[in-house]
Amino acid sequence: MKLTYGVKDKPAFGKVLLFALQQLLAILAATIAVPAIIGNGMSQSAALFGAGVGTLVYLLFTKFRSPVFLGSSFAFLGSMAAAFAGGVSASAGYLGLLIGAAAAGLVYVVIALIVKLAGVKWINKIMPAVVIGPTVAIIGLSLAGNAVGDLFKGSFSTTNTYVALICGLVTLIVTMICSVFGKKMMKMIPFIIGILAGYLCAAYFTFIGTYTGVDSLKVIDFSLFANMKWLPEFTFITAFSGNYDFGDLGTLGAFIGKVLIAYVPVAFVVFAEHLADHKNISSIIEHDLLEDPGLSRTLLGDGIGSVAGAFFGGCPNTTYGESIGCVAISGNASVVTILATAIMAIVAAFVAPFTTFLATIPSCVMGGVCFALYGFIAVSGLKMIQKANLEDNKNLFTVSVILIAGVGGMVVSFGKIELTKVACALILGIFTNFILSQRDKDKEKEENEVAEEKPDKEKEE
Repeated sequence: MKLTYGVKDKPAFGKVLLFALQQLLAILAATIAVPAIIGNGMSQSAALFGAGVGTLVYLLFTKFRSPVFLGSSFAFLGSMAAAFAGGVSASAGYLGLLIGAAAAGLVYVVIALIVKLAGVKWINKIMPAVVIGPTVAIIGLSLAGNAVGDLFKGSFSTTNTYVALICGLVTLIVTMICSVFGKKMMKMIPFIIGILAGYLCAAYFTFIGTYTGVDSLKVIDFSLFANMKWLPEFTFITAFSGNYDFGDLGTLGAFIGKVLIAYVPVAFVVFAEHLADHKNISSIIEHDLLEDPGLSRTLLGDGIGSVAGAFFGGCPNTTYGESIGCVAISGNASVVTILATAIMAIVAAFVAPFTTFLATIPSCVMGGVCFALYGFIAVSGLKMIQKANLEDNKNLFTVSVILIAGVGGMVVSFGKIELTKVACALILGIFTNFILSQRDKDKEKEENEVAEEKPDKEKEE
């Protein structure tokens, strides 16, 4: 689609604030979900703060040329759980989070150095459009179950699923109408309007449920405002103020080894998603970010930004497909908007009423938004496949293998290490494309031999 604001464009200050709020809403649910899933007292506000700091680091490394927001990575959920399962203490678990994030960031630094020395042509060779396109599609499709599941959930276990569905569909329909039929600003902030519409609908049902005493009509948990936490609980403070009792160096070494084993392999998996996300956003802004500012810079920004984010919020960060989907739908690729979103996330972490309001947005409302966001990610990948000739069986098999592995939910585990469906699909796709590409090499070799024999025959004649 045609962008209203390009990467270097600077919208007016008031518009930037609105666009930043929209980006924040797009990434919010996933960013604060990770610490909620891990538990152990992890702070959602600190995770939001860490996402903002990580994004600032990323923007600095990429010279403010890549409109991507970093948020809490779901890929490291198992790794983070392993840090708390070290059998020592909760504070030691927080220390494990920092050690693990640093190790994962180091993996990114090493890969960035390799890319700096070897260039990116080998990346494009092993991951052409026929591989990266369906992989991007799988990233969106793999999240489809989350969007559908959220659509039927309110903030209470007693919430009627049909009531939640109505709120989610109101959100989705209003978002679509604003994006398609809206004029000027309405067209550029469809998510804000959609979420507000869904929230008002949910609030209406909740007030009716409260007044009539029908719990199944309650969708929003307003009691969260009574237990607001005004200050984020940063990971590094808990980690460094802990009283550890590892017993001996052997126990400490075993703990660190367990954390490293849990984190380092996952960093390679997230690297695959990093490539897919940057290929996707490159196609949207029609500028190859792997060339400028360069893959080495995006990797360093992602890796060091992930470490910085985990230092404050405990969660390693990653590039967010939700953010990319927001860019695609709104037509706003301005890096200034991403910068403002990062600053807004940092400030919001200290504004308890605001973060509490965000926390009260029910799952069904965010599910309605995610229908569009995840769908756009999938469609972006399918558009990349158009560049490949699917009349060629080589390309057809490559795309087929990736789609079936991803949609089928192929996951391979090695102890605590798990290759996600996206990673499995990408690896199988690369392997398939590599094997079948030998046909082209053999054909090229035959053509060269024929070309060499032709002059000899002409001389003999």
